[in-house]
Amino acid sequence: MHSSVHQSIAAVWRIESARIVGAVARRVRDIGVAEEIAQDALVAALEHWPRGGVPDNPGAWLMTTALRKALDHLRHRQMADARHEDIAADLQALGADVQPDFVDALDAARQDEIGDDLLRLIFTACHAVLSSDARVALTLKLLGGLTTFEIARAFLVPEATVAQRIVRAKRTLTEAKVPFEVPRGEDLAERLASVLEVVYLIFNEGYTATAGADWMRPALCDEALRLGRMLAELTPKQAEVHGLVALMEIQASRTAARTDAEGRPVLLGDQDRSRWDPLLIRRGEAALARAQALGPPPGPYQLQAAIAACHTRAVSVDATDWARIASLYAELGRVQPSPVVELNRAVAVSMHEGPAAALAIVDTLRGDKALQRYQWLHSVRGDLLARLGRGDEAREAFTQAAQLAGNERERALLLERAGG
Repeated sequence: MHSSVHQSIAAVWRIESARIVGAVARRVRDIGVAEEIAQDALVAALEHWPRGGVPDNPGAWLMTTALRKALDHLRHRQMADARHEDIAADLQALGADVQPDFVDALDAARQDEIGDDLLRLIFTACHAVLSSDARVALTLKLLGGLTTFEIARAFLVPEATVAQRIVRAKRTLTEAKVPFEVPRGEDLAERLASVLEVVYLIFNEGYTATAGADWMRPALCDEALRLGRMLAELTPKQAEVHGLVALMEIQASRTAARTDAEGRPVLLGDQDRSRWDPLLIRRGEAALARAQALGPPPGPYQLQAAIAACHTRAVSVDATDWARIASLYAELGRVQPSPVVELNRAVAVSMHEGPAAALAIVDTLRGDKALQRYQWLHSVRGDLLARLGRGDEAREAFTQAAQLAGNERERALLLERAGG
């Protein structure tokens, strides 16, 4: 009995935790305190539900309990420092939200208000004052409802490291007096870029793991998709949000085809396209259409989604519109200059114009310090050399790529190509 109740609590918490933390944070104006209060509500559920059963509206129960605890917290603050006039206003507003009836309490937090709270939480957790690692960890903790153990396992780092990142992140936000708000005007674009970067970092780590024995970590892809879809609902007029969702949906559609029965990587050209998920492809195409309908010019996520869509629309590698992909990469390079983008353009050029034209591009990138320890530069070069019949040079390039690879599956694939 208790086991099933605990499973129910875990499921409800995963769904409701972000809304609860957001609602409390708006009152107490401190994410760290808000998370502690939300956790207290979770503990209360763990204590009461096994005895009394899961309530009819468990999300409302948790929300009400958390708001009551927030009210107690503000009262204590008011008693400790009566000079804070704004706390009195918070108490009055919060007291109006906390009703004896659990359902009434949830109704009091109107849907638009809940949406605003989630947006505030997303923009605060992804604030540029935090390091990239801290933003990822805090976002997964507050918005994904993941435990520190789950985050640590996903990124193959000690649990203590993740815990420290989260503690430091919350302290940094408090010390920097980062307001719990959705930015407006010009600040919105800059802060939104940080939010999208965090979601995409989470997705990419799931899509191609940087280290460890697994080529992919699908759970991280799922979390990123969930966060992206949530963000798209909350900011329906932001084209790049839809662009990122489109990109992730289309990329995720290939998951089943990206590994073989033994978990070894299967590269795009060798994938069984019948295993690509048609539902995710349709969702991705719809998100891309929404992004494009919001008007030009397209941003980097839209352009990457358009490139991904070129692959899913083709029945085979040979039928792919490589000229279009090369053109899109060139445009992406103008919008977001990067040697990695240029390397990807070279791959498309190799398919459209031949390996010699692409090798000329790749060789110009060999002097870029940002790519010298990037295994895929040497892997792409190895592939081009092999296609040109320069076998010894190709083997050397693949061996160098394998030495730089952090992922065990990736390293094995590259060594196999070096041996072949």
